[in-house]
Amino acid sequence: MRNIILVTSALLFIISAKAQENVNDLLAAGINDAKRFTQNYIAPASEGLAYGMNNGWFNNAKAPNRFNFEISLIGNVGFIKDDKKSFQINVSDYENIRFADGSSTKTVATALGHSDPEISVIVTYDDPIFGNQETTLELPTGIGSENLNIIPTGFLQASFSPLKGTQLKGRFFPKIETEDAKVGLYGFGIQQEFTSWLPADKVFPVAISGLVAYTHLDASYDFTDSELVDGANQRVETDVNTLLLELIVGTKLKIINFYGGLGYITGKSKTDLLGTYVVTDGFLFSQEIEDPFSVEHDISGIRGTIGANLKLGFFGLNADYTLAEFDSATLGINFSF
Repeated sequence: MRNIILVTSALLFIISAKAQENVNDLLAAGINDAKRFTQNYIAPASEGLAYGMNNGWFNNAKAPNRFNFEISLIGNVGFIKDDKKSFQINVSDYENIRFADGSSTKTVATALGHSDPEISVIVTYDDPIFGNQETTLELPTGIGSENLNIIPTGFLQASFSPLKGTQLKGRFFPKIETEDAKVGLYGFGIQQEFTSWLPADKVFPVAISGLVAYTHLDASYDFTDSELVDGANQRVETDVNTLLLELIVGTKLKIINFYGGLGYITGKSKTDLLGTYVVTDGFLFSQEIEDPFSVEHDISGIRGTIGANLKLGFFGLNADYTLAEFDSATLGINFSF
């Protein structure tokens, strides 16, 4: 579980954890350039995390008996596609950044990728004494440099059936601090089996359900003590909010059941670079920037899931695979009472 926390934190805050040594130069190029680069750099990581934290909400289309209580431990692995590992920098979109070799565009790593060889840019900044000056900046790479091609997530989930065919669900990942990172997650949802309303639901061969679920993740990474960039209270804070709508169809057998779902995810992530940053050029030039910028990403997409559920008394095990913008595999261990 500790490794899940660390990797997930790294995905959210890769721009600070791996690129904090470049923040000084990025801000020297101007807030607009720093913000534009950051938005493209972290967008795939935010999107991948949003898809991953919406997996595992259901493990069957058939609702359990009334007053049933189920607790589940869910692990999920999202697979990173090649097109999420890089993006193109077009220097015409930037005010003070260009490539040393004169290229107008280049493909560089996102937070999920890796630039090999390393890619550098020339940053132009305005010195109040000497006018336009230049410095060379090495662009940050991503988690691909560690040969990571997955996005893992995990959480604890519980459900309760107060009415026939209805399940109230909640999931939770306690706010845990690891070194300088804090990550927490919670969500709630409702799943209703429509076929339970039919007069002959006991003999109907399949179950059909609908699910609505909301998930929230908030996290922060504090790198004030890095001493790489002058300033105070330097940190990154991220909020991710998503809504999942899912139609689920499955068998109604006693021991093993198969299920499939077609769903739609919508949501938004917001990442704030906060604190005080002092951009300097030796002893002659110093500029203080407070709370430099925020970047937001809208997330939406269709997903399809297919899986199986094995139930032996109070113990159950389910596994499924989801096709989406980020394909993923989910395993759940379930205990019913």
